[in-house]
Amino acid sequence: MRLVSYDSQKKWRAGIAIENKVVDAAIAAMTANINFTAGEISNKTIIQLSQDKQSKLEEAARELAKSNETEVHRMDDVLLGPPIPDPDKIICLGLNYRSHSMETGLATYQVPILFAKYRNALTGPTSPILLPRLSKEIDYEGELAVVIGKRCKNVTADDSLNYVAGYMAFDDISARDLQFSTSQWLTGKTLDTFAPCGPALVLNEISDPQDLNITTLLNGQTLQQGNTCNMIFSVTETIAHISQLMTLEPGDIIATGTPEGVGYKRNPPLYLHDGDVVEVEIEGIGMLRNPVVQNQ
Repeated sequence: MRLVSYDSQKKWRAGIAIENKVVDAAIAAMTANINFTAGEISNKTIIQLSQDKQSKLEEAARELAKSNETEVHRMDDVLLGPPIPDPDKIICLGLNYRSHSMETGLATYQVPILFAKYRNALTGPTSPILLPRLSKEIDYEGELAVVIGKRCKNVTADDSLNYVAGYMAFDDISARDLQFSTSQWLTGKTLDTFAPCGPALVLNEISDPQDLNITTLLNGQTLQQGNTCNMIFSVTETIAHISQLMTLEPGDIIATGTPEGVGYKRNPPLYLHDGDVVEVEIEGIGMLRNPVVQNQ
């Protein structure tokens, strides 16, 4: 199943992507006789359903997609948002590909390098990346993101995938001049729109998160070409490590780092400018395609 969020009267509604259509998840749940005990249905509540109920929800969505219901939309007619617009945490890994660590000249460590982004950075798979007036050195970083499906604490690497809801593409947009102005990276990492993600949260389709190709293009030119098999810390090791530090909640997003080819280490450096288009594609998941716009 592929979960999306889509704009409806300036609010993100949960949807289920069926080929080139989006089915409203609440209508699919009613059709499948799946009741939610508290609050409005969201993708965070869907990922906490049992696998049996998720299957019934997807089956109902597929039947609805064949109909002319008003709650079934053509994909091209809706604005997609971040699949999880309301995570408790967005945790990112730095320097998690040895090739990227080597190109930056920065040291690797015996444990994952972690930093945070916040909800304000999240944006959808086709929405603009807004260039801030404060920085002239805006960079791209195509990544695989993992979304947690069940609360977990102190889990082992062997058991960690049992707590994963699914996967999506992620672009860790970075203001390099701000990032390296201090020893802490936060300043350059969590500006508005600096975390495009999606296009959908892919559930139950990725058998091995360590065998996925990642490609980043700028204006049609391939700048990053990597595979998740080259991570220093695998998805399982990362979840196990983070869960020793903090309780992970359903909907938490973990961005697992980027391969080599970032802009600020090119000669000459290559930064994003107004009018550019950045694409991040992950095998089996889909593509982000974000225009770059100068924020006024």
